Amino acid sequence: MFTGIIECLGTVKSIQTEGENRHFEIESSISSELKVDQSVSHNGVCLTVTKVAGDTHFVTAIHETMIKTSLGNLKPGQIVNLERCMVNNGRFDGHIVQGHVDMTGEVVSVQEEDGSWLFTIKHDISKEHFTVEKGSITLNGISLTCFNSTDNSFSVAIIPYTYEHTNMKDLLVGSKVNLEFDIIGKYVQKLLAKSGQI
Repeated sequence: MFTGIIECLGTVKSIQTEGENRHFEIESSISSELKVDQSVSHNGVCLTVTKVAGDTHFVTAIHETMIKTSLGNLKPGQIVNLERCMVNNGRFDGHIVQGHVDMTGEVVSVQEEDGSWLFTIKHDISKEHFTVEKGSITLNGISLTCFNSTDNSFSVAIIPYTYEHTNMKDLLVGSKVNLEFDIIGKYVQKLLAKSGQI
């Protein structure tokens, strides 16, 4: 389980294809501390470390992961948000994040607003996945608060610290992002659907 508080940035050093799988080599300040079989969030996608070599680590994404996330758009040299799993005695600074991406979204607007940035994200309409005003969303692994929520879009405000210490600064209009909707909201929606209330 993760919290959506990005620990550091990693750089994609190489990508190799093996059948339908994709192997990523990532260089980061935490790579040397990782262990094989450890789970690490990469742009919000929970991936298992398969190898550690100095300041780099390797992870593999299977076909199902590739088609449901934006990992297929990654190229060598690009930056990814990294977060190790939450430790049992850690603070819950973000919200409950599983690292299981629900779908991708698309950046449709980026506005600089005197020291902060306003991003608007569009996503497919889904009865199972939605945002609520002032609710939580995970965007590329970052725990953020939604506003201007509609059936297929929402906005987030990014403070300078988050902008500089995540890959939000690399996003442009048209960029694909990984979205994980709030797990509590998903459970509530499913319970209400089963009871016939929605």
